[in-house]
Amino acid sequence: MTVLLDCAIVGAGPGGLTAAVYLSRFRRSIAVFDAGNSRARWIPESHNCPGFPSGISGDAFLARLAAQARSFGARIEPGEATSIERHSGAGDGFALDVDGFRFDARCVVLATGCEDVMPQIEGLEDAVACAALRFCPICDAFEAADRDIAVHGPFASAARHALFLRTYSGRVTVVPTDTDASTDPQQGRRLRETGIAATAVPADMRFDGERCTFLIDGRRRAFDVVYAMLGSRQRSGLALSLGARCDDEGALHVDSHMHTSVPGLYAIGDVVSALNQIAVATGHAAIAATAVHNALSPRYAQAVSPPAGA
Repeated sequence: MTVLLDCAIVGAGPGGLTAAVYLSRFRRSIAVFDAGNSRARWIPESHNCPGFPSGISGDAFLARLAAQARSFGARIEPGEATSIERHSGAGDGFALDVDGFRFDARCVVLATGCEDVMPQIEGLEDAVACAALRFCPICDAFEAADRDIAVHGPFASAARHALFLRTYSGRVTVVPTDTDASTDPQQGRRLRETGIAATAVPADMRFDGERCTFLIDGRRRAFDVVYAMLGSRQRSGLALSLGARCDDEGALHVDSHMHTSVPGLYAIGDVVSALNQIAVATGHAAIAATAVHNALSPRYAQAVSPPAGA
């Protein structure tokens, strides 16, 4: 027989683990399913994570959250949820397939996140580890201040991010993946007015052990920092299989309680149409976990008999 959980949490990133902390402290029966692919694992050191003024790596932050959740009895299981179905009949809830094992839960919180599209270069992990290659200007542009920065991606997207980064450095260059530079003349004019250069589409991209380089018009150009803005893929397939509403990018629509359009199904963090930040994901988690707790039937603590003669 399978145990019916109060809530299954799919994803063990900052959002999923924070939800586990809250729901465990609400004394709910839960399980967190960790496929090991949290986007936070790519963070070499974050300096905008609240409470860590000296910075903390993504792996270390996740380890702290997991230890905190386990200290309150949270069950964290390795494995990927590959399918989800609604229960039919009188009992609401869901059945999840996790690496071939079935788990039943009254509610589900999806914290599956998104996946950055990575540039195809050798030494990718080393480039990220030494901060030669970055993915989130909101997270770490402060650390790239006054450096020679390239923004690599489709022209329109790269240009938007370049304008943001121009407030941190006087040396910002758009290195586009396409030649679609004339679709928005106003944007091109803003780049020129703010001193942002735009190159031709590079022939290749490499990591030389210290910096990322591009072959542009037959010459190799190195940059101190490259922001790869190649897009992302939403991990929203489980929710979409149940008919959940999403935006054009596949990010899930939720209400003010982080409830999707599917009853009993909640979504938090990067899989939701919102700002992709750790602080946002943990805030989502607090809201969703509290909503889940309030939506479930109360489980009153066992009454204690008064002492004899009282």
